[in-house]
Amino acid sequence: EIKALEAMALKLLKEVGLAERCHAFPDLLSGGQQQRVAIARALIHNPMLILADEPTGNLDEETGNTVLKLLLELTRNVNKTLIMATHNPAIAQMADRVIQVHEGKLE
Repeated sequence: EIKALEAMALKLLKEVGLAERCHAFPDLLSGGQQQRVAIARALIHNPMLILADEPTGNLDEETGNTVLKLLLELTRNVNKTLIMATHNPAIAQMADRVIQVHEGKLE
């Protein structure tokens, strides 16, 4: 089973564009690279639901857009449900459905 997980991890790292960095320590990765690793980690056990809390919050706009597009593409391609929290209206517009919390109520 370990070999299968290693193969799946490498496949996911390839999908997020980081196969060449598979042996790098986390502190040697940029913020965007760390977020892409987080996406791969979220998908490794094939969950039906992925929760992403401000997945682009600590990234510059360009890197954030890249990470967000990758996250949306990967979850849609493998038919997963993605629930994402964001304060950014531009990011919310990229979602298939938006639910807002206003004064403690879902809208």
